[in-house]
Parts: sequence; structure tokens; C-alpha cells
Amino acid sequence: MEPRPNRSKQKLANGEVVTIVSGITHPDDIDTLGPIGFDGIWLEGEHGWVDASELGNLTRACDIWGMTSVARINANDQGLIYRTLDRGAQAIVVPHVNNAAEARNVVEGGKFTPIGKRGMFTSRQGLGVDNYFDTANDHTMLIVLIEDIIAWENLDEIIAVDNIDVFFVAPSDFASSMGHMGDLQHPDVQEKINDSLSRIIGAGRNAGALATNENAAGYVDMGVKFLMTGIGAWVETGFNRFVANTRSS
Repeated sequence: MEPRPNRSKQKLANGEVVTIVSGITHPDDIDTLGPIGFDGIWLEGEHGWVDASELGNLTRACDIWGMTSVARINANDQGLIYRTLDRGAQAIVVPHVNNAAEARNVVEGGKFTPIGKRGMFTSRQGLGVDNYFDTANDHTMLIVLIEDIIAWENLDEIIAVDNIDVFFVAPSDFASSMGHMGDLQHPDVQEKINDSLSRIIGAGRNAGALATNENAAGYVDMGVKFLMTGIGAWVETGFNRFVANTRSS
């Protein structure tokens, strides 16, 4: 058997835009979204309920539809990183990466030797794959969150760390760390976010952003390749449109 392709990683390698959806918490919901064409599903393990006991079924559902299982964990801990990969996740999102040493820790936990120090265990993705340990590093995707003003201050050293696929600029915590909690549109916040994205792209690395219908095109024009969007706003928009149509007559 060959390793399952990591659709999102392949698209990034081809210079294509990757679309990820968050807010999904059940394998049946992943099945519902499967035919639509998203590149991956964001499995929320920092602020949500997803943990190791759930990841098997969630990542299997992603595999059925060829979507990348993107699991956000709640700490930059090597054991937690590779356990999450062992449970079948194809991509890891690590929060609050604020300097080069913390970025290197992500790589050490997420890659097998000689690149990193990932524990030698055959992931669910490796079952039946004879050369899994030789090929896993090529299929594993590492994403770090730039979400503190200190990360902006240290950004040049962070983006110089190899073997990280996406540097994702997360707006909410970024705004809070600047003293503008809840005010994502504050000019200073937007300036720092856009500066971060521009510097990541300028360094030839992949930038990630939280996208909406309103800002997605702008991010793509800027050169952002990894876009994550939440399903909640879409549900609200669709519901409001439906209710408006029931009243139009």
C-alpha cells in the first residue's frame, strides 16, 4: 500500500490555494461536506472537544473523501504533536509559536529522524504501508500559529525555520495581545496582520489566514495560500436568506 496523499500539502507544493473549513465535530458532518470539495477539515482540539479518543473516526471520515485532517492541539508539546499524528491526523496546528526555538520544537515533534524526534510508531495512516517511516515526513503537514505580538517581533527568525508548511496569522489572540481584545478591525491590528502575511509571503513561505466571503479574494491577491473559514457564518447567512425569502411574498 502507498501512503494516503495529503491533498492540502500537495496543493501547496503546486502553488495552489488550500481551503479548510472549521466548526465540524462529527464524522457524519464530514461526510456531508465531503462532496462539496473542501481541501481539509479543521478539527478543533484547543478550544473544542476533539481529543485522541475521537481522532480515529474523524480522520477516517476525512480519508474517505480525500480531505486533509487538520488537527489543532492545545500545547506545543512534542508528545502531544506525535500522538495526534499517530491517531491519523495528516496536519498539525500548534498555537502560540513565538520564537524560532518554539518553531523548531514543532518540527522535532512532528517529523521522524533525521529531521526530528517523532516517536517511532506506525500511525493509523501507516497501517499496511511498508515504507511508512521513510515516507511519512513527506506527507505530514506542520502549521504554526502566529497569534501574539511577540511572534510578530520575532517573525523573521520564526519563518526561517525549515519543514514548517504554513505560518498562520490568527487574528483574535493577535488583537488581544496588542490590547485590542475583540477589535480585529482596529487599524493597528490590521496593519500588523497584513505586515506579518506580507513578510511570510516575501520570504517564500506559505501564509495562512482566517478567511470570510468578504476578505478571501483580497488574501488570495496578496498571495495567501492557506485559507481557513468557519461554517457558522455560512449557516447564519443561509438561514437569514431563507427567512427573508419566506417573508418576500
